[in-house]
Amino acid sequence: MADGTAHSHSGAQERATFTAMTEGTEADWAAIARAGQAHRGEHVDRILSHMKLLDNDYGGFNVDRLEHSLQTATRAFRAGQDEEYVVCALLHDIGDILLPASHAELGAAILKPYISEQNHWMLEKHGIFQGYYFFQHLGLDRDMRDQWRDHPWFEYTAQFCHLYDQNSFDPTYDSMPLEAFEPMMRRVMERPKRSIYLRETAA
Repeated sequence: MADGTAHSHSGAQERATFTAMTEGTEADWAAIARAGQAHRGEHVDRILSHMKLLDNDYGGFNVDRLEHSLQTATRAFRAGQDEEYVVCALLHDIGDILLPASHAELGAAILKPYISEQNHWMLEKHGIFQGYYFFQHLGLDRDMRDQWRDHPWFEYTAQFCHLYDQNSFDPTYDSMPLEAFEPMMRRVMERPKRSIYLRETAA
């Protein structure tokens, strides 16, 4: 349209009019924002769908990857950890089948906008901290985590691995179902706490 406003095509979703971002107007970006609002919350649905892909994927372990995730989150929940921590525990290995060479970073990236810096650091580094329990069997340095020994969140991350992660391969454990965690996920990921797309408010 000549005036640069967004328009619809045969009842299709409202769209911006530009073909290059250099031509974009405030009206275009308002249309894009409105379109995004219509799909609010669907990211949680997609994450849940990916979690279900971990079902029946054992990767050589005694339980499948979904059960390991559920056990980890259930142990954290039953220990009285808050919802943000429990959701971190649930999603900590979501990258196992998509990014097997750097799985920890995927869960950290997914949750980064919604969680504390401390929990993000824990998620991002947990793969190396978990290595304390098995790296020596692969010819690797089990003490690789010691590069962060003086970091203020070292013990916090080590405790996550020790209390909830490394011991969650028990086929007899009574884990909560994935559906039990869905409301927690929706609350934690309802709106971002930090993002490049958030405007800073005056103090």
